[in-house]
Amino acid sequence: MTYKIKTLNAISKVGLNRLPETDFEIGNDLENPDALLLRSASLHGVEIPASVLAVARAGAGTNNIPIAEYSARGIPVFNTPGANANAVKELVVAALFLAARNIIPAASFAHRLEGDAASMDKAVESGKKAFVGFELPGRTLGVIGLGAIGVEVANAAVGLGMKVLGYDPGVTVEHAWKLSSFVEHVTNLDSLLKRADIVTVHVPLVDGTRGLISADKLALMRKSSVLINFSRGPIVDQEAVVAALEAGALRGYVCDFPTPELNKHEHVVTLPHLGASTNEAEENCAYMAAEELRHYLEAGTIKNSVNFPDAELPRSEGTSRIAIANSNVPNMVGQISTLVAGSGLNIADLLNKSRGELAYTLVDVEGVVPSSLLDQIRSIEGVLSARLI
Repeated sequence: MTYKIKTLNAISKVGLNRLPETDFEIGNDLENPDALLLRSASLHGVEIPASVLAVARAGAGTNNIPIAEYSARGIPVFNTPGANANAVKELVVAALFLAARNIIPAASFAHRLEGDAASMDKAVESGKKAFVGFELPGRTLGVIGLGAIGVEVANAAVGLGMKVLGYDPGVTVEHAWKLSSFVEHVTNLDSLLKRADIVTVHVPLVDGTRGLISADKLALMRKSSVLINFSRGPIVDQEAVVAALEAGALRGYVCDFPTPELNKHEHVVTLPHLGASTNEAEENCAYMAAEELRHYLEAGTIKNSVNFPDAELPRSEGTSRIAIANSNVPNMVGQISTLVAGSGLNIADLLNKSRGELAYTLVDVEGVVPSSLLDQIRSIEGVLSARLI
C-alpha cells in the first residue's frame, strides 16, 4: 500500500527521505492524503479531508493545530519534543549573556558612533559606563518547565556556575533523570520568582499557561531581575511586562516575539522567532515527525502524540492488525473482543492504552478480517476510528 503525505510547509529532505518512495507519495497538493506534515501552518478553521489518519508537526508546540477537534475524529497529533532542544538551549544561553552584559544596546551605541578614531575612543570611554552589566556565576536562574528544553537550559546554566531553581509540577521521570543533581527542584512558582535573578520560561502554550507570567507574578520578582521567554509570546502578559519595566520593577525582558509595544522599550530585546532556526533543528524535527507518521501508518504505533497514549505492539507473524481509537470508557475491549470472536477470528495479541478521556487499542487477529467486522467495530458507541493495517 502507498500512503499519501501532504506537506503544508517546506520540510527538510532529511526527514522526507525517511519515507521511501516505494511506500509513500509526498507533496503539497495531494488530494485525500493519509496524513498531514507541517511546521508553522495553522489548521484552525481549516477543513481537512476525511481520509486524514494522522497529523504531525515538525516542532514541539502544537497551538496551530485544533487538537480537540482531531481527537474527536480519532486522529493522533504528533510533535517532536526534544528535536530542537539544543537549538533553543543555545539561544537561551545567548540571551543570558545578552541580558547580563547589555550587549544589544551597547552594540547599537557603538555602531552609531561617528567621527575619527580619537573622538570615537573618547566617546567609548565616556559612554561604556552606561552598559555596565553583571557576571553569571553565583547568580540564580529560575527555570519554569523541565521538559527537554528546560532540562538542557538548567544543566547548561549549572555549567556556567549559576545557581539553578527548577519548577515543573508535571516533570516526567525521563526528564528528571537527565536533570543535573545541582538543580534545586522547587514546588512553588512564587518562591522561584522571588529568589531568581533571571527567569526563563519553557512551557507549552495551553489554556493553563496563557498569561502564566502575569502582573501579580511579575510583582514577586526582584527589581534587578530579567525575564526570558523563548516558548510562546502569550505565556507572558506583555502589557504587564511593559508596565513593570517602566516602573523600574523589572530590569529587562528578552523574548523571541517582537511586537510594536515591546520594540519601543529600551529594556526589551526581541528576536525574530529564532528558537529552533538552525539547520540541525529543522532536520531533527523533520526526521522525527516523518518517523512518527511512518510507524503509525504502517504499524499503528503511537509515539510522541499530544492527544493519544504511546502504544507499541510487536507484530505477530501472519496476523492482521486492527487499530482502534476510542473514548476511554468501560467494556470497550470486551465489546471489540466479542465482535472479533463473532467473526470466527482468534486474537493473537492485544494492546489497550489510555490517556485521559482517550484510549487506543491494537488487535492482532489470525486470518482475514472482513470489512463487515470493521463496520461493526466502528458502530460501537465511543469508537472514534478503526482501520485495518
